[in-house]
Amino acid sequence: MTDVTGVADTMRVGEVAEVADVAAVADVAGVHDVAGVAGVSCAVGMADAVQTAGMSGTADMIGVAGTTGMAGMADAIGGAAGAGVAGAVGVAEPAPGGLDELWTVLRRHTQARIGLGRSGSALPTRHRLGLQAAHAAARDAVHSPFEPDVVTAGLAGTPTVRVRSAAGDRLTYLQRPDLGRRLNPVDRAHLPAGGEWDVVFVVADGLSSRAVHEHAAAVLRATTARLADWRVAPVVLAEQARVALGDDVAHAMGAALAVVLIGERPGMSAADSLGAYLTHRPVPGVTTDAGRNCLSNIRPPRGLTYEAAAEKLAGLMVRARELGRTGVELKDESDHGDVIGRIL
Repeated sequence: MTDVTGVADTMRVGEVAEVADVAAVADVAGVHDVAGVAGVSCAVGMADAVQTAGMSGTADMIGVAGTTGMAGMADAIGGAAGAGVAGAVGVAEPAPGGLDELWTVLRRHTQARIGLGRSGSALPTRHRLGLQAAHAAARDAVHSPFEPDVVTAGLAGTPTVRVRSAAGDRLTYLQRPDLGRRLNPVDRAHLPAGGEWDVVFVVADGLSSRAVHEHAAAVLRATTARLADWRVAPVVLAEQARVALGDDVAHAMGAALAVVLIGERPGMSAADSLGAYLTHRPVPGVTTDAGRNCLSNIRPPRGLTYEAAAEKLAGLMVRARELGRTGVELKDESDHGDVIGRIL
């Protein structure tokens, strides 16, 4: 459950037939991260798509999910009709100035690439370069090495243990996800066994070491500050690790809960997103993702803040201890509106 940004890759929104001057839609190849438009592909015959000169009606392409293969898609931008678009995503109607000004207003509310315009049949150069830079940042996040000392320095003397997965190098880790879910047999002996810990935190590089270096220590500090009566095991720093490696760690250490803080898969709008996965009494090779709870997109100021993430995570941990379960049987009962308000 990664990347809770409402941003989806649209796979090629292009070659739109019978559409005149539809901003950033016609004949655009490789347009990514259109806000809230999940899987918009091959939208042929989209007449009246965005209020332009000489066109009747408006369209609401913002906030339309799952519109694959839709033909004749009309009235798609905030339910507005006639001239201008008022109230789209809750913003006031802009002063006269054309579509460029409208897109400028909308961009304030999303990191998605919307209303990019075009240069002939292609994206403007500045936007194409922006996409290439975002792609390079995502690749760097995946391949940058994990530096445990960076995390340790932010934990202010908290005891730590370093382990590796069964994946011996980064290439193997990317090609063999199963090996990233298992502890290296040699490193298993480094774990303090036979404890009666309430929780063990595993800080894992995952697919973005950058996210872990920048956010993991702060999230861990804010969370443990809310667990005064908990027996917290030494923090495990895991290299070449997947989420399920936490099952192996918790089982070996005798911890009731495993919390894995891990770098999430980078996207074209975020390469530094941290995820937190909570599992009660995990069993290696048996526990599935249905038995986990996940917080995603921890990356202030654009994503979930450290305090908001810690509050939500600690609340889930308390409920998990009371109920003796996590995953689909454990629901987040925090105030969603309050959390969203703090994000924005």
